[in-house]
Amino acid sequence: MARRAYLSGGMEYAADEGRDWRREMQTWLERDLGCTVFNPNVESDRLLGTEFRGIDFRELKKRDMGRFRTIVERLVTIDCEEIALRTDFVVVYWDDSARRGAGTKGELTMAHYFRKPVYMVTAMPPEAIPGWVLGCVSRIFGDFGSLKEFLSAQSDG
Repeated sequence: MARRAYLSGGMEYAADEGRDWRREMQTWLERDLGCTVFNPNVESDRLLGTEFRGIDFRELKKRDMGRFRTIVERLVTIDCEEIALRTDFVVVYWDDSARRGAGTKGELTMAHYFRKPVYMVTAMPPEAIPGWVLGCVSRIFGDFGSLKEFLSAQSDG
């Protein structure tokens, strides 16, 4: 059975909600390793496009906090259930947008609690990363190429 990866990282404060690195990593994981992938960008778009069509989700935070919170609660539940029930490992891209937000920290905590390996890609030195986050991480890589080499070697063995 194919292993399932969860792609964690900044969205709310990231350029284009972190779509570029996730799209590239998802393509590689599916094509080269035969993994299935949970991409929060895709899943958020699916939920917003079907159940909340025509809503400017980010604008709701300013205009209608109650409705905004209802949507975010759904997204949090989807993500938590995915990590707890279906994910085999998490790939996290830790940058300034992840540092500023909260979702990534929550996802890493869930993964740690459910004993899912967390592979972090970051250019930040360890002393710039919160200790809590480091406590949830299994391995740290300086770039996606190094992570891909590691995952390829794991899948060969």
